Amino acid sequence: MAYDLEEQEQLDTLKATWKQYGNLITWTLIAALGSYAGWVQWNNYQRNQSGQASQLFEELSKSVAAKDVQKIQRVSADMKEKFPSTNYAAMAALTTAKAAYEANDLKTAKANLQWVIDSGKNEEYKALAKIRLAGVLLDEKAYEEALKVLSAEFPAELQAEVADRKADILVAQGNTAEAKKSYQLALDKMTDKSPAKQLVQLKLDALGGAVAQDKQ
Repeated sequence: MAYDLEEQEQLDTLKATWKQYGNLITWTLIAALGSYAGWVQWNNYQRNQSGQASQLFEELSKSVAAKDVQKIQRVSADMKEKFPSTNYAAMAALTTAKAAYEANDLKTAKANLQWVIDSGKNEEYKALAKIRLAGVLLDEKAYEEALKVLSAEFPAELQAEVADRKADILVAQGNTAEAKKSYQLALDKMTDKSPAKQLVQLKLDALGGAVAQDKQ
């Protein structure tokens, strides 16, 4: 009988607890299940977006191989409109900018690079777009604007490329002394295996060679 009474007390306690907190527990469970369902749905959506963007990027790659500039721009525009949050969109814009630059369409090249800078989700792609945009501005002789683009923060792995591009701009401005320092900085940040190291060394040599070290 004592066991039955204890069991009844536990049941009464449970009933009282449920009466007091039942609604809260129910809504908490609903919220948790809803969050999980939303998470699953979001991941499925992201995978679907990535898959479709991948297919579209493959189409873009074929257009690049065929040198079909108009189709490149059309596919890239579709990518940016439909899948702006994917890395494929940034890759497409960078690819389109390169194709436009090679076709001497600097306006389209700049527009695509600026899109990556403003709307891209990948910081490395955004940094790469800034370096390339500075190169286009160099061709347009917009030197101060190009240097301003390069004044932003860049990942460590791109510091050499930034210094090299900055030096190119300084050379165009006639600032040889600062250009030499920037080329030297680029070389200091490159490994011996860097494919661009020999070219940077040639550019530095053309200005008179290595920067003299300050005497202490």
